[in-house]
Amino acid sequence: MGPGDLVLDLGAGDGALTAPLAATGAQVLAVELHPQRLARLRERFADHPRVHVLGLDLLDPRLPARRFHVVANPPWSLAKPLIRSLTDARSRLIGAQLVLQRGLVADFDRRGAAGPGARARFRAEYAASVPRQAFRPSPPGPAAVLQLTARRGR
Repeated sequence: MGPGDLVLDLGAGDGALTAPLAATGAQVLAVELHPQRLARLRERFADHPRVHVLGLDLLDPRLPARRFHVVANPPWSLAKPLIRSLTDARSRLIGAQLVLQRGLVADFDRRGAAGPGARARFRAEYAASVPRQAFRPSPPGPAAVLQLTARRGR
């Protein structure tokens, strides 16, 4: 990802991923539903020209009409429906790095992306483990990064 790329930070929280993504020169859509976190994000990035904060549900099916990337630490309970939405046949997703429950990431690594035809369109890989101390507060279990990559011809 780099200057001009569109990146979605889904479940942006306090902007821990939003700020470094914007520093790459990417256009960042920070999506957050929780009212207090949304207000803090809007205040923090009010004057940032490359960050747009949206108060939307992560499962809202409105994805960008142009090609995009996703970097996110979404609520783990939303992982499967979120991945189905991102890998839908109409999606313009190029690639995603999602921090999720380690067991779920390992399952996607074995079986492929979820959703009708998603395995043919996207490669799903276990990219890295994430230590519990990397989170505040610590998650209920071990975490890992799921890498989704659009296959050629998309």
